[in-house]
Amino acid sequence: MNETLRRRAPANWSRAIWVMVASLLLLGAVIVFSAGTGQVSIPPSQVLGSIAHHWHLNIGPLPDQAGENAMWVSRFPRIVLGVLVGAALGAAGCLLQGVLANPLAEPGIIGVSSGAAVGACLMFVVGGPAPNGWAVAGAAAVFGLFTTFAVYTLSMRDGGTSVVMIVLTGIAVNAFALGIIAYLTTIASTATREQIVFWQLGSLAGSVSWGHVQVVAPLVISAIAASLVLVNKLDLLALGEIQAASLGINVELVRRQAIVLVAILTAGAVAFTGIVMFVGLIVPHVMRLLVGPRHRVLLPASVIGGALTIAAADLAARTLTNGELPLGMLTSLIGGPAFFILLRRTAKTGW
Repeated sequence: MNETLRRRAPANWSRAIWVMVASLLLLGAVIVFSAGTGQVSIPPSQVLGSIAHHWHLNIGPLPDQAGENAMWVSRFPRIVLGVLVGAALGAAGCLLQGVLANPLAEPGIIGVSSGAAVGACLMFVVGGPAPNGWAVAGAAAVFGLFTTFAVYTLSMRDGGTSVVMIVLTGIAVNAFALGIIAYLTTIASTATREQIVFWQLGSLAGSVSWGHVQVVAPLVISAIAASLVLVNKLDLLALGEIQAASLGINVELVRRQAIVLVAILTAGAVAFTGIVMFVGLIVPHVMRLLVGPRHRVLLPASVIGGALTIAAADLAARTLTNGELPLGMLTSLIGGPAFFILLRRTAKTGW
């Protein structure tokens, strides 16, 4: 067993560490640049000085009051929420790919994204042109979790589940949810249809506040921390269900725990931002190529990679044009071709 896992480990642990350190530094640079970019432009030195000042370190120059308000009232809540969303989607994708032993799995396959979309669309239709944002987020999270529970329950057979049943049940439930969304879109007003479409594309635009961060942060941080407990079991599952069971792993329990954590992570991620496609699929796979398959390293790397991806995509979404591009549109434009490349590569080389 140990020899098999050792062969699956990264060939060079220092490389994995350097990849994560470089990703963290790049994430920090993107955050600083994003915080200073907007109608009120702020130099990076003043952004760093303001951050240091809020940590009670009187070093570096400070921006004027308009710059302070722009950063701490508008930009930093949006940036932090984006980092949390990216971290959640990266961790969720890593967990699901590990527990299903499929590098092309992503959080939407268990129904959480489509369920969240049903909840949000329902609130748009019921709430009229200006529904309460917290009500939309709450409905999205609750429906996402409920749909995940339905997928898992319907996939059970003889007291257990299989990867094939979970995937096929997820496809069926997702199709049913899309039918409900289509119906809600049909009966909605023109203004409500625009809201539904925009929510499904995903965006960090709008009145993002520290209150949103305070709701999402505990869910994401606690779920990622709980995920770290499963990393060794996920490594054993990579050997195969029979081998893992022979080594004392309760495969069904691990699968259930991972799916619950994926549902919590994804529901928290999409609640305020809408559906952001492909991050949970592409980021873990790319990080696997860079740091290796050991989940002790792969999971933290996917968290950092997901945060970096969303932070960079959101910066591009609000700076590439004069308007605000949907975040999910950018990730889909990049993720679609990347998915095809990964699909071709997996077809040739396997897991």
